[in-house]
Amino acid sequence: MKWVSLIFIFLMLVFQDLTAQNRSITHTDRFFLLEQRLGYSTLNEQALQNNTEKEEFPDPKSVMYKSIMIPGWGQIVNKQAWKVPIIYGLFAGIGYYTHHLHTQYTDYRAAYYNSFSENDDFRFGPTPDYLEGVNANQLQSNRNSLRNRRDFMYVVLGLAYGLNIVDSYVFAHMRSFDVSDDLSARTILGPGLMADGSPGISLIFTLQTR
Repeated sequence: MKWVSLIFIFLMLVFQDLTAQNRSITHTDRFFLLEQRLGYSTLNEQALQNNTEKEEFPDPKSVMYKSIMIPGWGQIVNKQAWKVPIIYGLFAGIGYYTHHLHTQYTDYRAAYYNSFSENDDFRFGPTPDYLEGVNANQLQSNRNSLRNRRDFMYVVLGLAYGLNIVDSYVFAHMRSFDVSDDLSARTILGPGLMADGSPGISLIFTLQTR
């Protein structure tokens, strides 16, 4: 009878010890899961913060309106000031050639008008010296050709102005895209907890610069 009592007491002590160990393990596991959940929550917050902390870029529509008002202004806002001399050089070249064609056109128009004897009022000015004695048909043909070429240059000038607007607008859209060579991706995969407390998988994918 004494041996039965001793065995019973021994079994009770072993059971209490195992229960205490299980409770300790359970608390440790819960603490580990809570710590892990907090850690991944911090990583999630950091990933979101890295994605939201971006450079402020100007509104593309605002850039477009500035280029409409003053050619080259949008390029300056886009930090592409090197394009401004190209834009105004293009305008200057087109403008100079257009003026040259217009001057020749007015000379041929005056010479053609004055080539008829009944037109003695010099309506378009006197005949230039280098066009004295030129055939009327040739004067008319050259006058019409110069007028068409001059009008076409007006169209080219308008296209150059439009190109300035489109360039500033498109680049303002593209500035927010990071296409640098030092762009890298980071993926974090690990265990996590669902909203209801059940175990799950955590996946974090971020883009960052080296």
